Amino acid sequence: MRFWVGAYAGDAGSAEGIGILQAGDADLVWASGPLGMVGTAVPAPGSASWLAAHPTHDLLYAALESDGTVQAYRRTSETRLTPVGPAIEAGESVCHVAVSPDASFLVASCWSDGRVVRIDLDAAGRPSRPRIAAEATDPWGPDSPESGVSTGARVSGAVVPDLAAAARALREAAGDEYGHLVPAYDAAPETDAESEEAAIGPRVSRSHQAIFLPGGLIATTDMGLDLVRFWRSSGDGLRLVQQVVLPKGSGPRHGVWHPSGHLYVVTELSREVFVLAPDAETRWRVISGQPLVGSLDTDTAAELCASRDGSTLYAGVRGSDTIGVLAVRGAGEELQFTALADAGTHWPRHHVVVNDTLLVAGQLADEIVSLPLDARTGVPGRVRHRTASPSPTRLLPMR
Repeated sequence: MRFWVGAYAGDAGSAEGIGILQAGDADLVWASGPLGMVGTAVPAPGSASWLAAHPTHDLLYAALESDGTVQAYRRTSETRLTPVGPAIEAGESVCHVAVSPDASFLVASCWSDGRVVRIDLDAAGRPSRPRIAAEATDPWGPDSPESGVSTGARVSGAVVPDLAAAARALREAAGDEYGHLVPAYDAAPETDAESEEAAIGPRVSRSHQAIFLPGGLIATTDMGLDLVRFWRSSGDGLRLVQQVVLPKGSGPRHGVWHPSGHLYVVTELSREVFVLAPDAETRWRVISGQPLVGSLDTDTAAELCASRDGSTLYAGVRGSDTIGVLAVRGAGEELQFTALADAGTHWPRHHVVVNDTLLVAGQLADEIVSLPLDARTGVPGRVRHRTASPSPTRLLPMR
């Protein structure tokens, strides 16, 4: 089986452009065999960090991250791509593109300036007319309802207690004689938005992914402002329908739609997987969450994908270089942490399940590895095969 490989080039990495990976026999739909890079399909010095395919035409779309543009490519042979038309301006550090199921447009997400951009596709799949959607505002800003709330935040399905309030209540109950023994959690001043901004800088929008859901709905993640926003396409671009606020500082990065009707979202900074679902009034909300137990505070989560039957989720964790494994329980509304397996490579930026195999792109190791998946538990085993691949960031199966 063969895959297009997105990668960093130039100052950000060592790739020449979009590569081609072969896993096992090129004509089979299994990826458990030896790995090898076939070559570079097309030069892409602008860093083609994410790739998406047209659903019917033999076209590929690349987010050229360092250029801030989206480029279309046509497949001209088994191993070659050719640019189609000029690159389309999207935004600073465009890091993701997703094509609508009807192929009438694509959505580009931009990390540095937070843009969500709809780009039209004509009948031949050529992109044009980029239109920038409404920018996000910080739900945890000083003027937002969430700002200053000290009664605890809902994280991973549990309420984090307000220690200051608890300390005050215990001190009052203990009285003058024993009140001094209660830890003074309420003595330290609350950290307000201004002091936090001075310490770590202002919170800014950082769009990271678009996910097409059934019924024409589109979900986008904003890692910088802890938002999952929901849109519908209109004649003027994208119309905002709703947004769901995740815990402050969690950093929603990537998500995957599940046939049960749930949207699973992995958070880069807090290393959790949240379950979102619509209620009876079709308003989306967080219904549960599960931390990637054993990951380190210095780790960052990356990609999230599901097994072929949807029973298992796999979340990449960079730093400790592991793969979090979660079982889907109930009717999809609950996740159970199963294991934190060794990714077998450094900085697992992206991974994909192909039948009984997990392919992992080790961005900083300049390699791609394959891990066997246990048929009973779904947990990845030790590296079966590996191949050198410069700065890989995306693995996209060829049709």
